[in-house]
Amino acid sequence: MICKAAIGHRVINYFSAPRIEGAKVVIAAVIMMFALSASAGIGARPVSAAIAAPNDPIEEARGFVDQAIAILKNPNLTLTQERRELRALAEPHFDFDGMSKSALGYHWRDLKPEQRQHFTTLFTAFMEDIALGRVQDYSGQQLEFTREISLGPGQMQVLGHVVRSGGQPINVSFMSHQVDGRWKVYDIAVENISVIANYRNQFNRVINDQGFPHLMALLQQKQTELAALLGRKNETARKAD
Repeated sequence: MICKAAIGHRVINYFSAPRIEGAKVVIAAVIMMFALSASAGIGARPVSAAIAAPNDPIEEARGFVDQAIAILKNPNLTLTQERRELRALAEPHFDFDGMSKSALGYHWRDLKPEQRQHFTTLFTAFMEDIALGRVQDYSGQQLEFTREISLGPGQMQVLGHVVRSGGQPINVSFMSHQVDGRWKVYDIAVENISVIANYRNQFNRVINDQGFPHLMALLQQKQTELAALLGRKNETARKAD
């Protein structure tokens, strides 16, 4: 299986997201929080203060979710069209370049510009397909916002949790920073597990053991598998409708 490799007597699962019970519902929070990155946080403040801001982040988030769900429920869109429209909706609020650099850690400085660009393009598609797969499982879970915390000039963390019927809330936090004058999400933590740090550990292991070209081959194949899975899920959903 592409996401596994044997090293000695160990079998390592590559490119797995943090394993948290019910993690698929967290993408509901991710969708909402994309829009929250458009507002600036100063100090630690409760949600009520954020709501009072001129650009209401909660209403922005709701509008963002409504648009995303409308795209997913449109029976006239192909999977390719869905991806294109969701990407256009999300990209202004997500720092994929920064996430890609962080995911490679110190290996980034060893890459040529064209290698960096190739990795960023592939990693972005990989993350988008993971997100799209989770989005398709969205079934109306609620996100409660708690507070925003300043992490320094141009840095903000937004805390919240996903409310699950019959289960414990899932704590989520989103780290944003300013890029070219606007706020963008550069990392997401689920139950205090950083998504980017999780991938950085896995990518570092692959590069150290088998080299950067092997990482790219694994990532390309995994992304192809995800895209194929999304196509099957998409077709099943349309038949159910």
